[in-house]
Amino acid sequence: MMGYIHGREAVPASARHNLLKTWVQTVVFWGVFLFLLPWGIWELETALGFAAWRFGPYSVCGAILFALGGSLGLTSGAIMAVKGRGTPLPADCARELVLVGPYRYIRNPMAVAGLSQGVAVGLFLGSPAVVLYALAGGPLWHFLVRPWEETDLERRFGEPYRAYRAAVKCWIPRVRGYTP
Repeated sequence: MMGYIHGREAVPASARHNLLKTWVQTVVFWGVFLFLLPWGIWELETALGFAAWRFGPYSVCGAILFALGGSLGLTSGAIMAVKGRGTPLPADCARELVLVGPYRYIRNPMAVAGLSQGVAVGLFLGSPAVVLYALAGGPLWHFLVRPWEETDLERRFGEPYRAYRAAVKCWIPRVRGYTP
């Protein structure tokens, strides 16, 4: 593929070191994409006088969805750090193909987690604009990030990744976990 940009494989490091790097990445990601940007959108929405949902169950549902998405994201990141021997970032890619934990059921549980957390923030704030911002992340990830990521994984892991990709859907979880 002309112009192929590959991920940089993580340098060998202890699981503890990879977990620390993954935790720092998570804090930065959550801070920017799940706090600062939604807060700015909500502030703008409020300043422009757009109606917000001020109904208690939305906030409760948002908090529950955030906790569920956060649990999935943290678990997936930890497994990537320990079993994959790297981090979720392209500049520090996992050294091993990860086919355990949530990855047995869905190809990118971290994308699902991040999107669900973004929607959760919108529900919690009562902000239709933040929900739309979060939902816009799905097509962006699917059409911009996913093709690059899958090309990189296929080049690095070959047939085991191709078999995994054929068996495990990107957005729809399997009922039974994938076993290579």
